[in-house]
Amino acid sequence: MREVAVLGVGQTKFGELWDRSFREIGIEAGLEALVDAKLGSGDVNGLYLGNMAAGSLLSQEHIAPLIADYAGLAGRHLPVVRVEGGGASGALALHQGYLAVASGLYDFVVVGGAEKMTDVADATANQIASATADHEWEVVFGATLPALWALIARRHMHDFGTTSDQLARVAVHDHEMAGKNPLAHYRNRLTVEQVLGAGRVAEPLGMLDCSPLSDGAAAIVLGPLEGARKHTDSPIRIAASEVASDTMAVQHRTEITTLASTVAAAQRAFARARRAPADVRVAEIHDAYTISALLSLEDLGFVPKGGAGPAFAAGDFGPHGRLVVNPSGGLKAQGRPFGAVGVAQVAEIVRQLRGEAKERQVSGASVGLAHDVGGTGATSVVHLLERVN
Repeated sequence: MREVAVLGVGQTKFGELWDRSFREIGIEAGLEALVDAKLGSGDVNGLYLGNMAAGSLLSQEHIAPLIADYAGLAGRHLPVVRVEGGGASGALALHQGYLAVASGLYDFVVVGGAEKMTDVADATANQIASATADHEWEVVFGATLPALWALIARRHMHDFGTTSDQLARVAVHDHEMAGKNPLAHYRNRLTVEQVLGAGRVAEPLGMLDCSPLSDGAAAIVLGPLEGARKHTDSPIRIAASEVASDTMAVQHRTEITTLASTVAAAQRAFARARRAPADVRVAEIHDAYTISALLSLEDLGFVPKGGAGPAFAAGDFGPHGRLVVNPSGGLKAQGRPFGAVGVAQVAEIVRQLRGEAKERQVSGASVGLAHDVGGTGATSVVHLLERVN
């Protein structure tokens, strides 16, 4: 298989983009990525688009050819594919694009992710989002995504002594990071007291423990690492792209405070890249809920099980920490347009490894990790990226 590089990245602002259509934001991100890669639409061999629920949110299915059409590519009759995996849809689309280039089937592909979550009422959007859990065993009985993550949080507290204060520090961290990101949905800072005092969603999670419903799109261009310097002065190699799965229902798992799919994907990724967690300087992790950030860090191997809460409280993951987590602001503050998240995470890691992240630049970043999750862990995707010297 060929080595694969990220040649270009693009991203819209995340937020409540009521004045912009799904196709507009998708095309904007894709064109920005192509310009960044010094490629034209005529160079593209295929398009993979991550999207969770355009049919339910916008009454528009068949969205990959829709985007290609309005991008002026319909006449080229390209292979264009929509990829769905709940909140991990964008990351899964990237995995498919990676395989296409690595296999030699295509030379240049655009991987996009897009979602318009705010064009429907919040209650409707949350109901649609909860469809990424097990409908027959969980959702039909009233279990929403926040409620399921709250169950996991309560058990984590019981088993490891995790506190609400430690959870709150995840939200405080993410909002501090997002303050330096002009594309973030929320750039305001939070205090621990504000997070703890927010209205309850599902105990022990409050409103400020949960990521927002956002609109937005992101895109990257992939190509062979060989010859990548024709398109970018800073080729970023995808050292590993791994996907793993688990049971849909939380109740069917042996241990609900471990995301077994994340453990498996991370172990495979580190083995394939011949790297270890200690090699990673910057990471974009799944933090749709403050508890999911703790589980992500533990199951990726950055801290022992039960150790993420105290590590956050100690500032280990801040701008001057040993591992800088979510410099974009993460899902919690940059925003959560489901289909775009996994692509935006990789775009942020690429900017960091190139040294192009401006105010939020992480010093000494040469290896980065992106991690996204579908549902409550039925799907996990891990990408490891390296700067090529």
